[in-house]
Amino acid sequence: MTEAALLNLAPAPAATRTGTAASERFLVLDSWRGICALLVALFHFPTTSMISQSAFVGGSYLFVDFFFVLSGFVIASSYGSRLGEPDGFASFALVRFGRIYPLHLLMLTAFAGFEAVRLVLPALHGTGSAPFTGGFDVRSLIANLFLLQGMGVEDQLSWNAPSWSISAEFFTYLLFAGVVFATGKRAWIWFMAAAVTAPFFLLAFSTRHMDVSFDFGFIRCLYGFSLGALLAWFQHDSIAEARQAMVGGAGRIAWTLAELVMIAVIGMFVSVAGTNDAGIAAPVVFALALYLFAHEGGLVSALLRSRPLLLLGSLSYSIYMIHIFVQARMINIGGLIERKLGFGIVGGMTLRGDQVAGFGVGSPWIGFAAIVAMLIAVIVASWFSWRLVEMPALAWFRRLSKRI
Repeated sequence: MTEAALLNLAPAPAATRTGTAASERFLVLDSWRGICALLVALFHFPTTSMISQSAFVGGSYLFVDFFFVLSGFVIASSYGSRLGEPDGFASFALVRFGRIYPLHLLMLTAFAGFEAVRLVLPALHGTGSAPFTGGFDVRSLIANLFLLQGMGVEDQLSWNAPSWSISAEFFTYLLFAGVVFATGKRAWIWFMAAAVTAPFFLLAFSTRHMDVSFDFGFIRCLYGFSLGALLAWFQHDSIAEARQAMVGGAGRIAWTLAELVMIAVIGMFVSVAGTNDAGIAAPVVFALALYLFAHEGGLVSALLRSRPLLLLGSLSYSIYMIHIFVQARMINIGGLIERKLGFGIVGGMTLRGDQVAGFGVGSPWIGFAAIVAMLIAVIVASWFSWRLVEMPALAWFRRLSKRI
């Protein structure tokens, strides 16, 4: 797959506001995060099906920016008033590190282990580069271990390609904490400046529109994060008050219509803007969507508060970090079967103008079946990593942070 086709994002943890008299949780935003995670997984999965070939899925890399906006909203809501002291800064950095790094390290280990297996099993070499070369070399491994893969030190996506976004996001966390610690209530001025200048920077220096990652990923993250933080600082209280005053009847119908219109706007925007400079507006579109759905006023929001979708939101970080590995191993297995049986399961194809190896060269229905199998496999694997890695590690780092 090309570098552009390996984009992904790392979500923030559950959208909550702490440090207030009453904790405010945005359940609908949790569910949206899970949905967007699966859309990015679809974007990365090459098949001949109409789903993979659609303009909407082709532009779904833009949902990375939804996560950046949501992350800014969550972090500013939760920590904006708790970073005035050095110990608050240290505790914040430790918890954020504990949120993202354990699973990142696990997936790096999985990819490195597979490269080692490729050394001893030539059948797994395929038509790609030799083991531990290209984006899987030792130098890039070191950059990934230090979370530098999204900070402009690499010349391509490397190892677990989606992790460029957690690299950019982690350093954005540190910048946010530093600015708030240094400037206090004036922090919004700096993030307003970032939100205004970042899109012009990307338009001036990127030839791939909004589709940047290892090169300008930090700028892209800072753009969306800043908009989310500004939304939290200036609109969080009004959203909370509106939610408390929410009533049914005509008000519920109006909110439902607004939610449906916003979904249609997002669908059209992603379909049209994914291949041109209009994609630079993605963080703005997603900030508007976040503002609307944070009210949780319509029937769409009621559906998004269902337990299956909330669980999907809980699994979202694992989905992001695991799905490329699962997809690649599916293609490896499909390729082995194809060489033995020749059913047209896996082969070369054109996807968004690129030549890739994917599912369904014999029939688009094979590609559709592969999509279903991939989504199930990713969700199941994500549940295990969430329960066995994410949550235990985060709990441990939170306990550690309280000792600071």
